[in-house]
Amino acid sequence: MVEDVVRALGYLCLGTRFRRIGERLQADTQKIIDEHDGPVQPALHPLLAALDRLGPLGIGEIAEALGITQPGATRSVSELTKMGLVAADAPPDDQRRRVITLTEAGREAVHQGKTVIWPRIEAAVAELCRDLPGDFLQQLTTIEDRLADMPLARRGGEGGHGASSR
Repeated sequence: MVEDVVRALGYLCLGTRFRRIGERLQADTQKIIDEHDGPVQPALHPLLAALDRLGPLGIGEIAEALGITQPGATRSVSELTKMGLVAADAPPDDQRRRVITLTEAGREAVHQGKTVIWPRIEAAVAELCRDLPGDFLQQLTTIEDRLADMPLARRGGEGGHGASSR
């Protein structure tokens, strides 16, 4: 068997490991969605959930709520619009801005997600993470917060001790 170089390189390839774990989770999630004839691919469910939880949002607000780029939010909204699950309308007070809302079909997709698909996915991921040492979700939150406070480019200066002088 060939050595798993990404795993062997430890922290050096942590982002790559997160990406491949994410890709595996997305693929397995798609299988669960397919079991229930869900119309929406896994990557779009968080956007639907954001609109359900927070109500109508602009693209920038969606990007902020999901922690993604504005172009990424725009692409996702475009996909959901083509599917008829969201609508983008200009509010009366600002014709330049677009506010994204769930359509009736979008509300139905969210209902299916909340009642059938999302609990199944959440239970499967909780089982996967059940016996991990420490609070895994809190550890991820801490990593995200630390990256927001100081990106990698400012970390690991001289010999890996503290921030560089840049």
